[in-house]
Amino acid sequence: MNLFHLTRRAVSTAIAGVLLSSMAAGALAQGAPAVRLGFSMARTGMLANATPSQLNTYELWREQVNARGGLNVGGVMRKVEFVTYDDQSRPDQAVRIYEKLITDDKVDLLLAPWGTPFHISIAPVLEKYKFPMVGNTAASVALRQVKPGYIWFPTSAIPDRLGSELAAMLKAQNVKSVAVLANVLPFTKEIKTFLEPELKKAGIEVKLSTDYPPDIKDMTSTLTQVKQLNPDAVIALAYPGDSVLYAKQAKELGIASPYQFVAVGPSDAFFPKAVGASSTEGVITIAHWAPKAEWKGSQAFYDAYVKKFGEEPDYLNSSLAWMSLEILETAVAKNGLDKARIREQISTDTFQTINGPVRFNGVENAITPTAFVQYQKGKMQLVWPQSMATGPLQTKKAW
Repeated sequence: MNLFHLTRRAVSTAIAGVLLSSMAAGALAQGAPAVRLGFSMARTGMLANATPSQLNTYELWREQVNARGGLNVGGVMRKVEFVTYDDQSRPDQAVRIYEKLITDDKVDLLLAPWGTPFHISIAPVLEKYKFPMVGNTAASVALRQVKPGYIWFPTSAIPDRLGSELAAMLKAQNVKSVAVLANVLPFTKEIKTFLEPELKKAGIEVKLSTDYPPDIKDMTSTLTQVKQLNPDAVIALAYPGDSVLYAKQAKELGIASPYQFVAVGPSDAFFPKAVGASSTEGVITIAHWAPKAEWKGSQAFYDAYVKKFGEEPDYLNSSLAWMSLEILETAVAKNGLDKARIREQISTDTFQTINGPVRFNGVENAITPTAFVQYQKGKMQLVWPQSMATGPLQTKKAW
């Protein structure tokens, strides 16, 4: 049966079937009830391998907040609990879940799901119920129409900005030709749309431009073309699953382009585990964070994450998830759970985060530079722009 045609009661029953947990923090803080934060996450399905770094970050934050006595809600310390569901890697399921979280579960606050398609899908739900939510693992030019609406993106990895910065970085390295491979999901599709005109303006030849479906299982034929064309750079606009597929098959076929840009996925700890640590050397990807001393709390976040989970945080998605929590926490401390006031502060204020100051212009982060990182000797280094680099950009020697 199509769930869109289920009755309200049946929808609630169906969604309840995928309830994973209500991770209660336990006792009340100073006699006040716990603050309930709701979200969906892809625990199963095509995107399940991408979400642990975001969910881990949420869990680390909850643990730290409750350990210090709770969340400051307008001056009252209250413990935090999560109400979370599996959206099964389906944006349509996320829509139903977020409506249920608001109307049936009556959560106090919302946290973001994983990925651009999910943020885009739930944005109308947030508008309908006037419920503010700080996004994180998503970016879309299309959502500018919200102006400023009830959703915000702390990332600087917006597709049009990515296109111009990636072209500028390649031009600075004297790259003359590229091959562009793009997953057709919204984020990567948008990047490609803005990137190719910027490459042309930079005088960089696009020797191959091709799209592929999200569930691709084999890139051999496309990568055989890439090898024959031998471009200076390969730009694989991938999601986590196909980023691994690209890296493995590029290694098998001996793709020798000196610049290999793969997004998104390589910034996560699962990537070197999946493709082999030596294969990551020289891979460039999207991220604008690193544990830098000048960004207050960034090293502490890095250290706490590694201590708890035994691996590095994702330099893109973990940092964005933590930034979104910092912004929400600041707004709730000042405004309590008044959603109109929370929305007003997030829309107008400047927030201090582990990635430096963040201020929103509409839905977008107006301060943080768009940036890229590269694996160098097993560690991530910020390599672009030069103003925030922690290391120089290097060519990829081999897989």
